[in-house]
Amino acid sequence: MFQEYPDIVDIKQLCDMLGGISTKTAYKLLKANHIQHFKIGRAYKISKIHIISYLQNLICQEAKCHFHTLTH
Repeated sequence: MFQEYPDIVDIKQLCDMLGGISTKTAYKLLKANHIQHFKIGRAYKISKIHIISYLQNLICQEAKCHFHTLTH
């Protein structure tokens, strides 16, 4: 997954990886600590593994929602 990206990405690459979200939305995700990250100076850096983890959590939450909906 995301083999064409380096192990550590910047905001622009994060936006691309998440389907073309806006940079404003990306900054909101980072500032709310939904995706683990670090800063070098003023630049945000995000490990690819943390992006994958974020997406897996979203999928898991979505699956649980559908599961609960189906069982009612």
